[in-house]
Amino acid sequence: MEVHLTPNEAEALQHVLNTYCGDLRMEIADTDNAEYRRGLRDERAVLEGIMAKLQHAAASAPAGG
Repeated sequence: MEVHLTPNEAEALQHVLNTYCGDLRMEIADTDNAEYRRGLRDERAVLEGIMAKLQHAAASAPAGG
């Protein structure tokens, strides 16, 4: 799958993902249910992978575009 984002869209998406991952960290710390915690950690790992891809794409994007 390929998704094309404008620089503004990519920045907004990174902001949302960073905020949500911060919320996940707090939820992971606050839960006592091991299975639920494991699911949250898995979700956070997927989202962090997406953030890394966004950062890599932004770093390798040509200037001005």
